[in-house]
Amino acid sequence: MSFPVTDELPTTKHEAYVRVFDDPDFKELRKRYSTFVVPMTIAFLVWYFLYVVCSNWAPDFMSTKVVGNINIALVFGLLQFVTTFVIAYLYAQFARTKLDPLATRLREQFDEEVGK
Repeated sequence: MSFPVTDELPTTKHEAYVRVFDDPDFKELRKRYSTFVVPMTIAFLVWYFLYVVCSNWAPDFMSTKVVGNINIALVFGLLQFVTTFVIAYLYAQFARTKLDPLATRLREQFDEEVGK
């Protein structure tokens, strides 16, 4: 099955996309998204690279035993996974309360405008 390749959208959809893009609610949606994603990404990358840097340049610190044969490197490595799941949970909560209502309203406006 092949689909025709065109560079142009139907005029009504194109105009609707432009209106959604210019809508203050869309700008607010992008702003809310960025206020969560950018700080979380930076925080996680700092945490991740701290682990890598410590593993490479502080082997004595990373090999410090915490309990039995469990050392700081193992604890930090496992905390990387915990951090990932916590961030995913926080994002889901944030999206459900802050992003989804606004995105739903914009999608409904768009669908109504293009006749879906």
